[in-house]
Amino acid sequence: MLDINFIREHADRARAGMEKKNQDPKIVDKFLRADEDWRAKTTIFDQLKAEQNALSKELSAGQSEDLLSKAQLLKKRLADLEAAQADLKAKRDDALSRIPNIPFDDVPVGKDESGNKVVREVGKKPEFDFAPKDYLTLGENLGLINVKKAAEVSGSRFGYLLRDAAMLEFALVQLAFDTLTAKGFVPAVPPVMIKPKVYEGMGRLAADQKDERYYLEKDEMYLVGSSEHTMGPLHMNEVLEESSLPRRYVAFSTCFRKEAGSYGKDTKGILRVHQFDKVEMFSFANPKHSEEEHRFLLSCQEEMMQKLELPYRVVEICTGDMGWTDARQFDVETWLPGQGTYRETNSCSNTTDFQSRGVNIKYKATDAATGEQKKEFIHMLNATGFAIGRMLIAIIENYQTKEGAIRVPKVLQGYLHKEAIGK
Repeated sequence: MLDINFIREHADRARAGMEKKNQDPKIVDKFLRADEDWRAKTTIFDQLKAEQNALSKELSAGQSEDLLSKAQLLKKRLADLEAAQADLKAKRDDALSRIPNIPFDDVPVGKDESGNKVVREVGKKPEFDFAPKDYLTLGENLGLINVKKAAEVSGSRFGYLLRDAAMLEFALVQLAFDTLTAKGFVPAVPPVMIKPKVYEGMGRLAADQKDERYYLEKDEMYLVGSSEHTMGPLHMNEVLEESSLPRRYVAFSTCFRKEAGSYGKDTKGILRVHQFDKVEMFSFANPKHSEEEHRFLLSCQEEMMQKLELPYRVVEICTGDMGWTDARQFDVETWLPGQGTYRETNSCSNTTDFQSRGVNIKYKATDAATGEQKKEFIHMLNATGFAIGRMLIAIIENYQTKEGAIRVPKVLQGYLHKEAIGK
């Protein structure tokens, strides 16, 4: 959530930020009205509560009919005010939940993905002396991917990874963990279920995001859409020492998404599925250094792409296409020769204090001039290590041979113990 005081004091900036993200700025006014009414009711409540406390002292000294009548009237008024307060707070909180994080001022402004900015292209696209095939054709021919049987078992947007595709998954996971733990990332396997209140705090049930989530009603739990969603609350309700920052984690988990709103898009294969595995980086950073930390996470993504020798480009995401919780977002898009286009394989986001405010994670900030310490909300960042399915697609298409086999990237050959995948 955004800082309530920020919205009160900088309503115009909040409205402008919402417009940039294609959201209705009138929600800010709805919030301010409910907030003003709530504060007015709270002031009256506090005054009456003070009167009640004073009256209690008088009653302890000696009761009278007038004092008892006044006490009963005050009790009734306080009960009514408390109910009105609760209703107004619910309205205010609902409006607050509909206000996304505000983009940084220098983020490209755009309505949709057409406004995204290509920052750089890296690597050489493979040149084939034959017409390259798409990954699904190759994967099915080699017995690596079976979506037909998965559809019979689980429905659409599921797939089996078989034989060397399964081994490639674990090779990618190991590569990511080896690369990132060497840089000081703490390895983690987080829960894949999360309580609704915590999920709300992470800003992942806001607006239409809720349509993406699988909810287990009897258990009152959600299945996570990314390990980011349960890595963020790892330090929930804690105050971290400034000297311990940044705290970096690399996590592996299975993820679940309904893919709401994507009907008709990528319905075949394993590009856009309901269940997938992912390696995720997560960082808890000092706000003064979060933009530097963001670039560091992006550099880790690029380093691993370069180890795989895959051609890719870095894209800065515009305001109208970026995530709900993000103040700045980069994507890494990998070239897929079988499809003749770049597709997003990694994202990298700075959510500033938007999520930490929701799950209450602070750090002890030291004032440089006075040396005094105060508690402030930390900045939280997340970045894809490897989204396994999409990386398998990239490897299969970029490393295909004329004979229909798949060369194994050099960096993975030691994990897979082979140089190529064939029949």
